[in-house]
Parts: sequence; C-alpha cells; structure tokens
Amino acid sequence: MSNYALTRRYFLGSTTLTFLFGGVTAAGARTISGQPPWTAFTANPPTPELGNGLLFFIPSEFNTVDAIVARLIPADELGPGAREAGCATFIDRQLAGSFGTFQRFYMQPPFANGTPQQGPQSANIPHVIYRTGLAALDAYCRATYAGKAFIALEAAQQDAVLQAMEKGQAKFEGAVPAQQFFAMLLQNTREGFFADPLYGGNRDMIGWKLVGFPGTRYDYRDHVSKHNQPYPLPPVSIFGRPDWQVKG
Repeated sequence: MSNYALTRRYFLGSTTLTFLFGGVTAAGARTISGQPPWTAFTANPPTPELGNGLLFFIPSEFNTVDAIVARLIPADELGPGAREAGCATFIDRQLAGSFGTFQRFYMQPPFANGTPQQGPQSANIPHVIYRTGLAALDAYCRATYAGKAFIALEAAQQDAVLQAMEKGQAKFEGAVPAQQFFAMLLQNTREGFFADPLYGGNRDMIGWKLVGFPGTRYDYRDHVSKHNQPYPLPPVSIFGRPDWQVKG
C-alpha cells in the first residue's frame, strides 16, 4: 500500500463530530398533559435503504466508486474498510434520494466562490458531480495509464490518481473539477462508514464497532457510573439488531 492510502488514525483524526444543543427558556415553557401534540414519525421518518440492486449508478459506475472507497478507507489490521461496510451502496442510495438533487439545499444564484466553511457554492448537484465526474475520471485514467480504467489500475496507481484529484493536479474535462469531485467522494464515504446501517452503509455496524460507538440504545443508566470500564453491549441501529427480529 502506498503512503497515500488513508490510515485509520488519519481518517478518524480528520473527522470532526459536532453536536448542537438547544435550550428552552423558562418564559417559553408550557405544560403538556394527555396526548402528545404530535404523531410519531410524521416529521420525516427514516426509510431503510436495504436490498439488492442499484438505484442510481449503472454497474460500471458502481464498480468504480466501490474501488475508490476501498482506497479511501482500506481494510487493515484494525478491521474491515469502506468496501466491506457497503459505502458504495450507501452513496448509490443517497444519490437516488433527495441528496442527489440537493432538494433541501438553497440552489438559487448567484453562485460565487465561498469559503470551505460555507458549504457547497456550486450549481452542480450530486447527480451531475458523480455522473460527469466518473466519466471524466475514466477518461483521465485511460489517457494517463495506457487505456486502463480506474478499477484496472494497481493500488499504488489508484492512490496516485486520488492524490492528484485531491490536490487539484488532475485535470478533468467537463464542468466538474476533479478536486470538487474528490471532496464529495471523501465526505460521502465518511458518511457511509459511520451512518446508521438502515441507510445502506456501515454494514454490520463496522464503523461503530471500530470507534466503540454503542449506537441508538435508549437507556444507559446501568452503565453511567461504571467509569473506565468498557461498554459491554453490542451497538444498536435505529431499527434494532437483526438478532432481535421475531423468528417465525
């Protein structure tokens, strides 16, 4: 493996988790009795994105993305990587949903260059970024490596291509710069590695097991006072664990 392949330590160290807390002042508080003033899951219930088949990618695109995520978070002595976690499937499912068209983003012009902290500042939606980016990546690799597609390259060559994309050194034909495409690939791979498994990634809770995240258990009171002791229970998804399913 080349020096460019991301190590687990680098990957985890470069990922920042931000928690947002909100409060209610005493002046704005109100008492609720009887039935709650809402119906469960009416806001935006998560939909499990499981099953086989592709929803956005064609097979050649999926195979390329699968090869890319395998280099961004490779399997190593600490455990499986992004390929084993199903990150390419996660990305396929996200592109087939509202994320693919930036449905929930403000997408009106002008599209001026902003700072990285301001988020996407482009008219390109993920559908365009992935579809044209993958086509440009294929053309770049074939022109650079004697007609070989990305998936046909050696691991060190794949890392060299990704490094050139990250640094803006790879020149892609079309409207999507290589650096923009790489940034979205890396971000979506991270998300797929740590998202709840119901979205198609983090298969078998690989990412959560790696960092010791217990998942969405509702009650930790029996363990709050057990300082400096490993949490003994396996992680739990939003929809529970497979071994909790009723056996017919």
